[in-house]
Order: sequence, then structure tokens, then C-alpha cells
Amino acid sequence: MAIKTEEELLFRKIEAKIQKAIWEYDLIADGDRILIGLSGGKDSLALVDLLGRRQKIFRPKFEVVVAHIIMENIPYNADLDYLRGCAEEHNLPFVVYKTSFDSTTDKRKSPCFLCSWTRRKALFDIAKQYKCNKIALGHHQDDLLQTLLMNMTFQGAFGTMPPRLKMDKFDMTLIRPLCLVEEKELIRIAEWKGYKKLLKNCPHESTSSRPDLKGVLARLEEINPHARYNLWGSMTHIQKDYLPRKKEI
Repeated sequence: MAIKTEEELLFRKIEAKIQKAIWEYDLIADGDRILIGLSGGKDSLALVDLLGRRQKIFRPKFEVVVAHIIMENIPYNADLDYLRGCAEEHNLPFVVYKTSFDSTTDKRKSPCFLCSWTRRKALFDIAKQYKCNKIALGHHQDDLLQTLLMNMTFQGAFGTMPPRLKMDKFDMTLIRPLCLVEEKELIRIAEWKGYKKLLKNCPHESTSSRPDLKGVLARLEEINPHARYNLWGSMTHIQKDYLPRKKEI
């Protein structure tokens, strides 16, 4: 038997984490038709690669459609031929959808929010068109933990992007199969697989607070190597008796 490389073992470890996420959070069921939003970054490329492999050989049995959204007023330089090739490697349909947003329409919302919401709405439209009942997003565990810290810091709320979210308004379910996968693991896989890097030129990216919270998460892990897992566990281990409670009026 051939000895597997560290990268091959890591890839298997990530596949096992996806398997765990699918069963623990009820992400995928037999007969699902799933739309993957392929931005061209390492996370979405890995998601196409991992779910593309999985839908061929594992249960539950499901189908995958891949979509790339071009935001015409944001100068992202995506290689469409490369992205199409990543989908076709697993015999997955590839859809290109163009849209845009006007940041002057709502001054209360940041351009990042408006861009994200416009992309999300486009994914809903594509999913409906291609008869998909779920949309898979490439958010990994670091994304979810950073969002938890952002919500606590800036919104005064304890919540994050859940692994599974039923959108009743759009009759669609969002899933995040990479929710247990660490970003550093995806970085290593991207290097091993040779994923082509997406060139970002977003003029609004520097206004986001997420890079700051990324540093906070890294610092917490320096203080305590188990901080990541304790933060994750805290979201399902709520000790209500030890939280402030206002008196009932």
C-alpha cells in the first residue's frame, strides 16, 4: 500500500469533517439539488472540489450545479475558463450570472452589505431557475467564529452564520459544509492542489471590520490553543442561569 502524503491525509481529514457536518447539522439529504456559489477564492474552489467528489461516491446522493456571479461594478478579475474547468472536472453544470448594485440607494447600508445581499439574491434566482433546493456557501469555521465575535462586539448579539439556515421567504435552505474546516487547512489544500488565486480589487474591502476580528481570533488562540473549539462549543452550551436576566414586568 502506497504511503499517503501529509496533504493527502489532510484532504481525507477535511472530507471527514464535511461528513461530520453533513450528519450533525442535517445539511444534505438524498435527492437534494445543490447550487454552489463559486467566487473563485480558495474556499469556494475547495467546496466545488470536495462536494464534486462526494456527490459521485458517497451517500446521501445529491446533484450539484456551480454558479459564478459577476458583479459588474466591482473589479474582480476571475478567469472564467479556469472556473468552468474546475466544475467540468467533476462533470458539474457551470452557470455565469451578471448583476450589479448601486451603493447610493441606501446610505444606511455599507457597500459590502449591499454587494453581499445582491450576490445572495442572485444565487436565489439561479437556484430557482435550475431547480435547486439548497445553496452551499464556502464559509469555513474561521468565518463563523469571526462573525460570532463581530456580532458580540458591534451588534451586542450572540449569533453567527449557522451551518444550516432555512430561508422561508425564498423557500430555500443555505448550507455551509465547510463549517468545521479551519482556514489554515484550506490554505494548505489550495497550495497542494494549485488553486489559481482570484485577483481582488474591491475598493470597499478595507472598510470591513472582519480583518480586525481575524486578528482577535488568532490572538485568542495564542492565549489558549483550545480557544477556537471552546468558542464553537459555547454556541451550543448556553448556561442561561449564569446570564443576566431582566425582571418581568
